[in-house]
Amino acid sequence: MIPTWNEEAAIERAIRSVSEAGEIVVVDGHSVDRTCEIASSLGAIVLTTEQPGRGLQLAAGAARCDRPVLLFLHGDCFLEHVDGSKQSPLQQICDALNSHSDRGWGAMRQRIDAPQRIFRMIAWGNALRVKYRAMAFGDQAIFVRRDWYLDSGGFEPVPLMEDVRLSSRLRRRSRPLLIDGPVVISPRRWQKRGVLRQTLLNWTLQIAHRMGVSPTRLRDFYR
Repeated sequence: MIPTWNEEAAIERAIRSVSEAGEIVVVDGHSVDRTCEIASSLGAIVLTTEQPGRGLQLAAGAARCDRPVLLFLHGDCFLEHVDGSKQSPLQQICDALNSHSDRGWGAMRQRIDAPQRIFRMIAWGNALRVKYRAMAFGDQAIFVRRDWYLDSGGFEPVPLMEDVRLSSRLRRRSRPLLIDGPVVISPRRWQKRGVLRQTLLNWTLQIAHRMGVSPTRLRDFYR
């Protein structure tokens, strides 16, 4: 499942990076660019939601797919088959799930697509969050057995924190698997706001969410 909104510059790379998948579903939030046209030309199933919102879009994509394992990949991200690696990221998912029947979900290590050392540190910290806090974010390519996803209630159609809310329910059943991947993510939000400001904003949103602030209010604050 790939949620998109005006991702014509990135969607081809995202789709091609998961070409091994049995089914690719792009769920678009009414883009005004060529995102849907490009996705359709590459053989993806393209759905459109009434409005943009990752929670809503991811839930719609999962409802359309009946495959035994679901992978959720943001439209500005892509999976990278590292030179020398014996397995592609999708093969790593299958191997990890087959090797751990008691653990039905997980996420990937990241590579942030920028050369500065600070971005390697951010990716390292995000991997530690998955490993020690059992909390995966959406830009870490969350994967989950379909039955586990359904049993957990799946993604909620909320404007923000849909990934945190799903992870919180899944970790009650097992800790997440962490595979090498990597998933390559765009640095644009850090470049837009600055690394320190974006990091502090992320922490603030997480704390506010744990304190009970609604996803709608958090979205308004994030904007």
